[in-house]
Formats: sequence, C-alpha cells, structure tokens
Amino acid sequence: MVTPVRVVIALCLVAPFVAMLWVGSYAKTDPAFAGIPFFYWYQMLWVLISTALTVTAYQLWQRDQRARAAQKGGASK
Repeated sequence: MVTPVRVVIALCLVAPFVAMLWVGSYAKTDPAFAGIPFFYWYQMLWVLISTALTVTAYQLWQRDQRARAAQKGGASK
C-alpha cells in the first residue's frame, strides 16, 4: 500500500542517486572550497546528505511499521 510516508521514504532513498547520476550538474571546477574543486567537494557533501536522508528514511520506516502493527493489534481485539 502506497502511503505519503512511503513516498517520502522513497524520495529520501532516490535523491542521492539522482544527484550523483546527473553528472552535468557538477562536472566543473568552480566554485572551489578551501582549494578543493567543486567536482570533489560536491560529491563529498552528498555523502553526508545521503547519510542524513538514509537515517531519516529508516526512522520513518520504523514509525510506519509501529503504526501498522498497532493498527493490526487494535483491529483484532
């Protein structure tokens, strides 16, 4: 069953792939950050963003599973 929470989870997990596969958006050297070309620091930034999005997706999934379990438990009583 597709719910709004599951759509958000999917977006959190797909966003890093889209960002990294769209190479034309970051295949340049400027702006440099601390002497590091944009191409490299953009990718490293996405490592951190991906971590945050994965943690968010996991927490949303856990919350969704608890809500479904509570709903099933409440319906069977």
